[in-house]
Amino acid sequence: MYGWCGRILRVDLTRGRITTEALDPGIARDWIGGRGFGIHYLRREVPPACDPLGPENKVVLATGPLTGTAAPTGARYVATTRSPLTGAITCSNSGGFFPAELKKSGWDAVIVEGSAPAPVYLWIDGERAELRPAGHLWGKTTHETDDLLRAETHAEAKTAVIGPAGERRVRFAALMNDRDRAAGRAGVGAVFGAKNLKGIAVRGEGEVALADPAAFKAANAAYRGRFKEKTRDNPPPLRLHGTAITVVGTQSHGVFPTRNFREGQFEGWEAIYGETLTRKYLVRPKACFSCPIACGRVTRIPEGPYRGEGEGPEYETVYALGSNCGVGDLAALTKANYLCNELGLDTISMGGAIACAMELFERGLLTEAETGMALRWGDGAALVELTRRTGLREGFGDLLAEGSLRLAARCGAPELAMVAKGLDFAGYDPRGEQGMGLAYATSPIGGSHMRGDPAYFELLGVPVAADPHSWEDKPPLIAKWQDVFCVIDAAGLCVFFSVRYLVEPDLMIRPVGITELLNGATGAGYTPEEVERIGERIFNAERLYILAAGFGRKDDTLPPRILKEPMPSGPAKGLVCRLEEMLGPYYRVRGWSAEGVPTREKLASLGLL
Repeated sequence: MYGWCGRILRVDLTRGRITTEALDPGIARDWIGGRGFGIHYLRREVPPACDPLGPENKVVLATGPLTGTAAPTGARYVATTRSPLTGAITCSNSGGFFPAELKKSGWDAVIVEGSAPAPVYLWIDGERAELRPAGHLWGKTTHETDDLLRAETHAEAKTAVIGPAGERRVRFAALMNDRDRAAGRAGVGAVFGAKNLKGIAVRGEGEVALADPAAFKAANAAYRGRFKEKTRDNPPPLRLHGTAITVVGTQSHGVFPTRNFREGQFEGWEAIYGETLTRKYLVRPKACFSCPIACGRVTRIPEGPYRGEGEGPEYETVYALGSNCGVGDLAALTKANYLCNELGLDTISMGGAIACAMELFERGLLTEAETGMALRWGDGAALVELTRRTGLREGFGDLLAEGSLRLAARCGAPELAMVAKGLDFAGYDPRGEQGMGLAYATSPIGGSHMRGDPAYFELLGVPVAADPHSWEDKPPLIAKWQDVFCVIDAAGLCVFFSVRYLVEPDLMIRPVGITELLNGATGAGYTPEEVERIGERIFNAERLYILAAGFGRKDDTLPPRILKEPMPSGPAKGLVCRLEEMLGPYYRVRGWSAEGVPTREKLASLGLL
């Protein structure tokens, strides 16, 4: 096979057995890889009603055919499992260098099943793989574990590991690769912890075989050339200031979530946005494998109570640990970000839980006797301490570790958790960004922006602009973007480059560039229409899985604050999210019933019957 390695590594932790399986060429063609492989194997092997933290659950770690190639941003992999936070699926995506290393070791995917009787880690050295004891690693941070694993295996090995949060089954624990890159959303790290799997170290020295090297090289050069030409005189803002520069757009549109989404603008935004981060703490930009953008941030706080170094924060962290908690202290939120990376926590859900707790405290639904400290908006010291306690499930952190929805429900106010399907929102208030509201509500994993991010066209004008306040035009756009994001995730690419350079520059983002690169790598002879159909297949397969897990139209919703409480001020003042008006048309565009169930005709057309 070309593009694909043709091999799956299956790791049975219960029996301590590792086996190799051939990748079916038909499965490869029909699902591409990454997110596509994840949902294919999850539907085939994992009961939708299983305990996410039980041995029946599995984790599929899958690369795409462009992962590990010279394709721009060919650095991604997807971890798919049933989420312990939401009960739905999660298909967490991450970059860095671990995904390319896994692909270069000769594996398209690793399927982890069962549960080890004692802590272990997986060492993959090219075609050889073995389970090794990890008792000495249990309790170590992600950075400590990375150091120890590379000392025990190979100095050039790449790792994906959990920290103390995963070991303690914090419901939003992350799987951290390359020290600071996160497969972050919805608790992949907790599933690793429940399986007694501390992590994976991998060393690969092979190259990805290409079906048509000349065609691939030409396409790659053309798309990289477009990027170079566009950024020749003005370096990309993502390289200059990282994703935290996004604060400028969300603040100016009035959708920068503030104090648990009560407001859409933060008075302290200039103290925490990208340019301030660059000026005060940036050491250097950092790129993932094969990435021309380099949006990563290596940062250092040189002095003071929050002294430290690491990577980040990204935009979503700045929102979640900053404005959403009323915190304008960049050093404090950066320190909390470092702790999230080292303990292995999703920064978005961490911030969502703390913001929810602060509002519960303000309303008298939580007391200082319960929390162990006063929870006041803007308290950076409390933010840092609560993050630490959550990662260790210490004191009140044990309740925060259950996530914002369980915390709010325990206090009798579930409506104060800003979630969709139990997953905390990303950093965009849907009252001022109607398409984002529909995307949150219909995402198969819950409140994620990365399952078809309309902020590109609603806020950034990429590839062209659409009115963020309009709702009538959003159902077909959201469906299309969701499908194309499935393709990007399956191929092993990053959305940052893909939506700007590898699709047609209009709102329907036909994936012409992605198709060209896929064909050069795999020789599959895809058409753009076929690739779009595969994206639609992946999205509908994910829908089928969560329907079987008990989700339905009742769960395609948003909190009352978003649907009924008008934005109090700013450019989106007076607006609510018009979700109900969008949902019916969206279902019709999708070929689903009025209850959000794909029709037999739709499933037949996608080969899902």
